[in-house]
Amino acid sequence: MAPIPKPQAEPDDSPDAYLGLDAEHAERLARERGWSTVRSLPPGAIITMEYRVGRLNFEVKDGRVARAWKG
Repeated sequence: MAPIPKPQAEPDDSPDAYLGLDAEHAERLARERGWSTVRSLPPGAIITMEYRVGRLNFEVKDGRVARAWKG
């Protein structure tokens, strides 16, 4: 029987560290810190609410990260 896959671990990183950063710089930094998916969204964007391990979401307003959260 095949082994049960182990979920990938999330980086030991706080989403709050990205608040106020330039969106492009924040995306690069997040990828360097090990986030497999980085998603930038405009304020009020309609998105699905499923939790994805390894994904970091940014709400970007005026080119800066206004909100950041995992999943």
